Amino acid sequence: MCMGAMAGAYILTQFAIKFSERVTGLILISPICRAPSWNEWFYNKFMSNLLYYHGISDLLKELLIHRYFSKEVCGNINLEVPESDIVRSCRKSLNERDSINVWRFLQAISRRRDITENLKSLECRTIIFVGDSSPFHNEALHMNANLGKTCSSFVEVHACGSMVNEEQPHAMLIPLDSFLMGYKWYKPYRFMGIPRSPIGPRCIAPELLYPENMGVKLKPIKTRVSPLRPRTQKS
Repeated sequence: MCMGAMAGAYILTQFAIKFSERVTGLILISPICRAPSWNEWFYNKFMSNLLYYHGISDLLKELLIHRYFSKEVCGNINLEVPESDIVRSCRKSLNERDSINVWRFLQAISRRRDITENLKSLECRTIIFVGDSSPFHNEALHMNANLGKTCSSFVEVHACGSMVNEEQPHAMLIPLDSFLMGYKWYKPYRFMGIPRSPIGPRCIAPELLYPENMGVKLKPIKTRVSPLRPRTQKS
C-alpha cells in the first residue's frame, strides 16, 4: 500500500504500473501524470535559476510554500493573519535543505513525461485527494478521468492546497477508512447501514463525507461520482 504527494505520487504510480503484483493500493495526494504545462515549466525554470544563483532565498521559499499550501494557512501580513505552524515548519525545513539537491529535483520534475496512456493498465485500487486551491487540481482531475478499469475514488477538499495530508489531515480520515474497508483488513462493527468502501460493490453516499455527518468540525469535502462501469465502479 503506497502513499505519495505530487512528485511522489507520480513516482509511485509509475511503480504500480510497472510492478502491479507488488502494489495492492495507491493513496495519491495532488498527483501529477502529464508533462509540465508551459506555465509550470516557466515557473520551475524561474525557481531553478533563482536557486542556482542565489541558493535557498526567501523568495524561493515563498514560491515553494505557495505551491504546497493554500492562502488560508500561509497567512497575510496586510490583514494581520499569522501563518500556520505547518508553514513555519516547512520554511524551517527548507532552510535545512541542500540547495543543489532542490535544484536537481526541480530539473527532474520539469523533464517528466506524460504517463496518461499507461494509467489504463493500472490494476490496483486508487484514492485521490486534492485541495481545490492546489495548482495541481486539474492534473488530479485528468488522472482520475483516465484511470482505466481500476476502481478509484476522488476526494476534493475545499479551502486547501496541495498538501492535504499536512493542511487538513482530518479531512482524509473518513474517506481513507471507507477505502481501506474494501480490503477487509479489519472486522467492521455489526450494525445495519454501515457504509461500505466507495470503490466496493456498493457506493458510499457522497453526503456521508460531509462534516455534519462525520461528527467532527472540518472544512467541507466533496466527492465526484462517475457513471457505473461493468463490474467496476468509479466514484
